[in-house]
Amino acid sequence: MASETSGEAVGMPQLDFSTFPNQIFWLVVSLVVVYFIVSKVILPRIGGVLEERHSVISDYISQAADFKKQAEQAEADYEAALAQARGEAQAIAAETKAEIQVELNKAVAKADAEIAAKTAESEKAIAVVRESAVENVREVALATTAGIVAALMPSVSDDAAVKKAVTARMKG
Repeated sequence: MASETSGEAVGMPQLDFSTFPNQIFWLVVSLVVVYFIVSKVILPRIGGVLEERHSVISDYISQAADFKKQAEQAEADYEAALAQARGEAQAIAAETKAEIQVELNKAVAKADAEIAAKTAESEKAIAVVRESAVENVREVALATTAGIVAALMPSVSDDAAVKKAVTARMKG
């Protein structure tokens, strides 16, 4: 204060060298108080929060690993079930194919039997038609031959000789 009365302007009190020891003391006391507050109150809370986060994250990681194992097991079960289903489907397809083949063989055998029966009937009918055609040709040949012989040789009218000649010629 003495300097104020003498007319000198006093600057900032922090820069006054006469108060440095007092300022340094209070600076040290303030830093020690802040250090104890930070180290005893704030840092333990931060450490607790970090530890809690770490435990939650490691729990999540272990749960994710468990879920991954379950997913892999489910996929393996799915693949096994799919392979089994494919095998059963192939067995059913083979069985169905064999049943269809048996039915087809039966149907083919039945159709073959029907065709054979119709072929035999047709051959009989053809034989009857052939026999009747041969008989008709014989009758026509007899009538024609008798007519020709009667026209060429009116004096000869032997039907038995004409019939014998036509029959011999038709046999070969």
